[in-house]
Amino acid sequence: MLLAILCPFLSFMFRGKIFTAIICLILQLTLIGWLPAALWAAMSLNNSRAERRNDRLIKEIRKSRR
Repeated sequence: MLLAILCPFLSFMFRGKIFTAIICLILQLTLIGWLPAALWAAMSLNNSRAERRNDRLIKEIRKSRR
């Protein structure tokens, strides 16, 4: 999460979202754009974690119904 706030474009790069990282880098190069880029990266990271958690829960529910 710290990486998403301090270097938002690196957060996207490490997760394999190259095109999004480039857009985020362009946004964060402006001083005004740094805050939106950091918020975007942090929200994206949280959404990614939530999706993985939900996928695991769905997988476990399907296993228990068998």
